[in-house]
Amino acid sequence: MKDKATLVFINGNIATMEDSKPHAEAVAVRNDTIVALGSNDEIKKYIGDSTKVINLNGKFMMPGFNESHAHFLGLGESKKILDLSQVKNWDEIVSMVAKTVEQSLPGTWIIGRGWHQEKFDPKPIPNVEGYPVHKEISNASPENPVMLIHASGHAIIANLKAMQIAGIDRNTKDPDGGKIEHDSLGNVTGVFEETAEQLIRKYYDDYLTKRTSEQIYIDYTKQIQLASDECLQKGITSFTDAGESFEVINLMKRLANFEKLPVRLNVMVLDSLPAMKENLKDYLIIGYGNNHLTVRAIKQYMDGALGSRGAWLLKPYSDLPQSDGMEVTPLPLLKEVSNL
Repeated sequence: MKDKATLVFINGNIATMEDSKPHAEAVAVRNDTIVALGSNDEIKKYIGDSTKVINLNGKFMMPGFNESHAHFLGLGESKKILDLSQVKNWDEIVSMVAKTVEQSLPGTWIIGRGWHQEKFDPKPIPNVEGYPVHKEISNASPENPVMLIHASGHAIIANLKAMQIAGIDRNTKDPDGGKIEHDSLGNVTGVFEETAEQLIRKYYDDYLTKRTSEQIYIDYTKQIQLASDECLQKGITSFTDAGESFEVINLMKRLANFEKLPVRLNVMVLDSLPAMKENLKDYLIIGYGNNHLTVRAIKQYMDGALGSRGAWLLKPYSDLPQSDGMEVTPLPLLKEVSNL
């Protein structure tokens, strides 16, 4: 029986992605591997007593998509927070924040992601270099800290409450590899680029650390579930996850053990340099959990992203001639990472 398939699809319109044979009627699968494509008659020999047979009744079938660079937990989290990817202007975002405030206890952080200043129509007034200013979301959310993440992930806008929690004012210095936006009077606009994001993010992270270990496990598990559902609904069956901590990778291993990791993940390690020095040697993972988890790369940043004008260019930006981007990780540190 070892030459028989565990799963066979018949009577289908199957796209093979093979130039020599672009279409097939049936496909045989053994465990997690396609072993044969052909007509119903050709595949019949792979059907045994324990083979599961699915009749496609003429429906179209194709291989799953591979996501080549994204953030798996970030995708899951995006289903729990404000989705700003489709907003047309800044007024919509302010309205979404105000509505969320009505449903939230004071002190609860309000998080969103997906805005992009180039998509706003009309442009927000006032704005600094096309970016909105925090005043309207600060008025909409006086008791709830707000952090809204740029579509690229390389910039945020925070409200006054979040900046007060972080101790940010007009005198706060830019960190290495980052920028705090100011208006013409020197006031902080609420926009933080590249490493400056951490001035706000670390206080949100502190807020999250107040969860119990069980709450953290439940939250991460929910994010993985939501991300998996979103991928499978879109036909994505494998996913290159561009950066997770050792803590998250441990959870992924745990879920893989119980066959609760439905998407095949190829994960890059993104953690602190001390953590990588201590743990990286133990995290070469290939084909774990029936080929559902592989870890064999690390993620580090040299520069920022184009969308937030942080990518390090040879010439200044055409719409920001005073800047050619940012080096967000010093080269000596990158060399140290490369020697791990």
